[in-house]
Amino acid sequence: MNLPPLPDEAVVIGAHAADWRSAVREAGRALTRSGATRSDYADRMIAVIEEFGAYVVIAPGLALAHARPGRDVLREGLAVVTLAEPVAFGHPHNDPVRVVVGLAVANAEEHVASVANLANVFNDAGAVGRLAHARDATEIRGLLGIEGGAA
Repeated sequence: MNLPPLPDEAVVIGAHAADWRSAVREAGRALTRSGATRSDYADRMIAVIEEFGAYVVIAPGLALAHARPGRDVLREGLAVVTLAEPVAFGHPHNDPVRVVVGLAVANAEEHVASVANLANVFNDAGAVGRLAHARDATEIRGLLGIEGGAA
């Protein structure tokens, strides 16, 4: 499977988020720390959800926060944030969210490929629960089938 790298800086375990915006902002900060995006990418991910709704909640307990390629995307990147307490995004079936995956892509082809590869991971109904209870970045990389932690 071909997913972007997931360096330790892009993983946050047990984040405290007051609401979905805070949860998405945490994923945005993780993408920025990893060098994949500039800080304003988080604002664009939030704007996408404000405009189009909670379609980013792609499975029970899982949100895939992302925005279109733009100048604030420096390279393809992935972030994983597990939440200490689940938050509601407003999805009628898949709320509340326990895991936020942040995705940054530099072009449309990367977007389609990365979303398809992530969808394969989450075909396993237990994957979100295992991610939510992961103890560290190494365990999360193993669950996602990503080798190594270097960006």
